[in-house]
Amino acid sequence: MNERPGSWLPRLQEVGERLAEEWTSARRGAPDETSPQPHELRASDADRERVAQVLQDAHADGRLMLDELEERLTTVYAARTLGELAQVTADLLPPEEQPLNLDGRPVSAIFKKEQRGGRWVVPAELSVTAMFGTTKLDLRDAILQNRRIVINATLVFGGLEIHVPEGLEVIRVTKEKTVRLTKRPSEPDSPVVEVRTSNFLGEVKVKEPPRRKRRR
Repeated sequence: MNERPGSWLPRLQEVGERLAEEWTSARRGAPDETSPQPHELRASDADRERVAQVLQDAHADGRLMLDELEERLTTVYAARTLGELAQVTADLLPPEEQPLNLDGRPVSAIFKKEQRGGRWVVPAELSVTAMFGTTKLDLRDAILQNRRIVINATLVFGGLEIHVPEGLEVIRVTKEKTVRLTKRPSEPDSPVVEVRTSNFLGEVKVKEPPRRKRRR
């Protein structure tokens, strides 16, 4: 039976994702029970205002009545954790548009491009897979669960692109050597992202913010 061109791709993606999941499970160590989980982290005033703005927009376009808006705003300003805040907007926006992203699951790009960014919690250990695809992690507005984050990256003809803010150091660790990927100098107590790679013709890129011009 003749198949349409490209009809094999979804099946190949499914096989690749299954293999990536099995590989990730084999590499994943025991969970760190001493660190708070993403939903347990304390919310900041900026996080509350971010969620409040979503509620205001929902009221403006008629998705929330005035009494619902007032009730949810009360919850927002009383919230102590990110988990409490995330529940307030769960029914207003799709997952990729939520003001807070507490999804700590592995990120996989199999014959495609996947990205995670915005205000999201980077777990202490994150698994990333890129097979004939690219995974982009934007850490510029992220919340780091630990001062040292470990990214277990499996790259097969794929790439990992990391966007970092000032003061965040990124190193790549392989069996052969450890290489510092960020060019800017950092303080001794700066947070560190450690990328541990198992790859076959894979690439890791780090995008740093542009240098500030010195005032004369």
